[in-house]
Amino acid sequence: MALSIILLAIVVNVHGHGHGHGHASAGPEPEPEPAFGCDYSKPWSRSYPFCNPKLPIPERTKDLISRLTLAEKLSQLVNTAPPIPRLGVPPYQWWSEALHGVGSVGPGVRFNASSIASATSFPQVILTAASFDSRLWYRIGHAIGVEGRAIYNAGQAMGLTFWAPNINLFRDPRWGRGQETPGEDPLLTSRYAVSFVRGLQGDSFSGAKLRGHLLASACCKHFTAYDLDNWKAVNRFRFDARVSLQDLSDTYQPPFQSCVQQGRASGIMCAYNRVNGVPNCADFNLLTQTARKQWDFRGYITSDCGAVALIHDQQGYAKSPEDAVADVLRAGMDVECGSYLTEHAKSAVLQKKLAMSQIDRALHNLFSIRMRLGLFDGNPARLPFGLIGPNHVCSKDHQYLALEAARNGIVLLKNTAALLPLPKTSPTISLAVIGPNANTSPLTLLGNYAGPPCNYITILQGFQHYVKNAVYHPGCDGGPKCSSAQIDQAVEVSKKVDYVVMVMGLDQSEEREERDRIHLDLPGKQLELINSVAEASKKPVILVLLCGGPIDISSAKYNHKVGGILWAGYPGELGGIALAQIIFGDHNPGGRLPVTWYPKDYIKVPMTDMRMRADPSTGYPGRTYRFYKGPKVYEFGYGLSYSKYSYEFVSVTHSKLHFNQSSTHLMVENSETIGYKLVSELGEETCRSMSVSVSVRVQNHGSRVGKHPVLLFMRPGKQRSGSPVKQLVGFQSVMLDAGETTDVGFEVSPCEHLSRANEAGAKIIEEGSHVLRVDDQEHSIDLFV
Repeated sequence: MALSIILLAIVVNVHGHGHGHGHASAGPEPEPEPAFGCDYSKPWSRSYPFCNPKLPIPERTKDLISRLTLAEKLSQLVNTAPPIPRLGVPPYQWWSEALHGVGSVGPGVRFNASSIASATSFPQVILTAASFDSRLWYRIGHAIGVEGRAIYNAGQAMGLTFWAPNINLFRDPRWGRGQETPGEDPLLTSRYAVSFVRGLQGDSFSGAKLRGHLLASACCKHFTAYDLDNWKAVNRFRFDARVSLQDLSDTYQPPFQSCVQQGRASGIMCAYNRVNGVPNCADFNLLTQTARKQWDFRGYITSDCGAVALIHDQQGYAKSPEDAVADVLRAGMDVECGSYLTEHAKSAVLQKKLAMSQIDRALHNLFSIRMRLGLFDGNPARLPFGLIGPNHVCSKDHQYLALEAARNGIVLLKNTAALLPLPKTSPTISLAVIGPNANTSPLTLLGNYAGPPCNYITILQGFQHYVKNAVYHPGCDGGPKCSSAQIDQAVEVSKKVDYVVMVMGLDQSEEREERDRIHLDLPGKQLELINSVAEASKKPVILVLLCGGPIDISSAKYNHKVGGILWAGYPGELGGIALAQIIFGDHNPGGRLPVTWYPKDYIKVPMTDMRMRADPSTGYPGRTYRFYKGPKVYEFGYGLSYSKYSYEFVSVTHSKLHFNQSSTHLMVENSETIGYKLVSELGEETCRSMSVSVSVRVQNHGSRVGKHPVLLFMRPGKQRSGSPVKQLVGFQSVMLDAGETTDVGFEVSPCEHLSRANEAGAKIIEEGSHVLRVDDQEHSIDLFV
C-alpha cells in the first residue's frame, strides 16, 4: 500500500497538479454560474407551482407543461433542448457520456484548460469487470457522479444525464464495443449495472438511500439485443436481430431488468437495430409494456443518436418521417438524440398522427428527471450537491481508485515455473520492453468514450519506476497493426537483457464503435515478432496483451519460451503503474476473465446469428461459456494468482427442495418425462422461502496477501436441451492475508439461479439434481416438483 502511494505521488509530481487542472499564466477566467430554473431572485418565479420544491414532482411537471405552447413543447423533445426564457427555463443538454469517467464525447461537457481540464479516467469497463467486485464498481460509479456534478457546478456541463452504462452482453468476440461492457454473463452484467448506477446516481451501495433526488442520472444502454456494429457489410443501423423468446428472457433482457428494478436507473437508451423486425425505439412492447409496465421503469427513454431517422430513411419500417416520429413517441420514447423530431414532429401533429397526450407524457418524464437533479429548485450552489467543486475532480482518492481498479482487473493467464513476479531487489537487473503498445498515446490505455485524463502513465514509464535503465523498442511499425516489424533489431535488444516484457494486442484502430473485427488473431506481424524475440531471449519472455475483445494466443500459451501472459484490457490512466506493480510483485493479481477466449476458427460462425444455444444438428457451437460447446483458449472466469487458493463447502442450508405449492407441468425429452414448475406460478413469497444459504471456506496458501474473487457456478446434474452447460450464480471478492482462511456466504435463489427459460421465454424450475461448483469443489441440491 505504501509503495502505491509513493508511486502515485511520483505520478502527480511528474504530470502536473494533483487535480489535473492546468492554469493559464494570467490566472483563470471566472466561469459563469450554471444556468438554472426557478431563480428566486426574480419574484415572478415564486408564483409558479413548478418552482415549488415542496410540491410533488408530478404536480410540478404538470404545471410546467400546462404553460407551454406547442412549439415550446416540441422543442424540448430533442437532446439539445433550448431555453424557454419567458418561464425562466434554462437550456439543457441530455447527451453527456461517462462510460469509465466523465467523457469528452457528446456536446454536454466542455473541458477547459483554464478551469477543469480533465477527469479521472478509470479502466475500460471490460477490465474493471474482471475484478468481480461489486463494491469497486459502485465506488467508481460514485466517483464519476461526483466529478460530473463538480463539472456541472463549475459551469462546464450543460446537463447531468450521462449515457452510461453499456450493459449489452458481449455475445460475439469480434464485437468492437465489447470493451465497453462488463462481459458475456447476464448475472455479472446485471450486478455491474446495479452497482454502477447506484453509485453514479448517489444512492447507497445497498440501494436504500435514494429518495428521488439524483447526484447525476445514469442511462442503461442499448435496449436491446444490440451487439453488432459493422461486420462484413452488415451494420447496426440496418441490422434486424432475430432473437428467440428464450434467449431474450435469459440472456439479453436480464441486465436491463436489473438496471431498472434494482438499480432504479433514471434513463434507458433504445438501440439502433431492429429485433424481430421492429426497431427498438418504435417497439411499444419493449419500451412501454416491458420496461414501464412490467419493470415499473420511471425514468426517461432516449433514442441512440440518429436512430429515429433510420426508422424511415434506412429501415423502411415507417412509411413517412411523420410516421416514424409518431411511432417512437407512441412506443414510449421521450427524447431524440438528433433533430428528426425538430424537423417532422409539428407536421405529425398537424396530420393527426401524433397525439398531444404522447407529447405531454414525454415532457413529464423529461422534466421529472431535471427536477430530480435539482435543476428547478433555485440556485444549485445552495442545494445539497452545490458544494461539490473542482477539488473533487481528479482527487487523490479518485486517482488511487483508478489504480486499484486496474490492478484488481488485470488477469494473469500464464506463469510457467513461477517466472513472475520479477525480482525488484537486484540493482543490476536489466529489462527490455518491446512492442507497439508499450509506449503509446493515452487513447491506447484508455479505450473509447474517455475524456482527457488527469494523469497518464505509459507501460514503459511504469516499468521505469522499477528498472531505471529499461530499454525500449517498438518492434512494429505503425502501432498494433504491425504491417511491418523490426524483428532483427528487437531480437538484438532482447539478447542483451535479463528479462523481456512484450506489450502487444489491439487498439481503437482494430476494435471500437463502428468497427468489429473479422479475425481473432494478433494483427500483422505481431506473432512473428513474439516468436522471434522469445526464441532469442535468455529467459522466457513475459507477454502483456492490451485489448478489449479476446485474441487467440494459443501459440504463446503453448510456447515454452513465453513464460508469462497477462491480459490488461485497456487499463486507464494509471494502468502503466498497475501492470508494473503486478509484474514486480507489489500486487498479487486476482482478476478473472469476464469473457470466453475462443480459438480463431470461431470466425466461421456468422456474427449475425443471435442464437445462444448450440445446435449440434447444424454444427452451430453456441455462444458464451453458458452454451458454447467447442474448444476454448481460455475459459470465462479463468485467472491465476501468485497464491494458491483452496475451497470447501462448509454449509448448504437445504440439499433437498420440495416445490409443492403449484401445479406440476410435464415435458418429454428423449423418451424421459420431466416435471417442472413455472416460476411465475410459484409467487415471490415461495421463491423467497426456498432461498438456500451457502457458505464456502476459502484459504490463501501463498506467502502474499491477495484480493481474490470467489465464483460460484451451477450446472445441471443432467444436461438437457436448452439448459446451460453451467452458469454463474454468485461471486464475491475477498482480501486474504498469507495463510488466512475466511468463509464466504452466498444466497442462492432457486427461482433466479436454478431456473432457465423455456422456448416460450417463461422461467421454469426442473426436477432433478443441480450442482453448485467453486473451482473443483461441488455440492448437489436436489429439486422435487
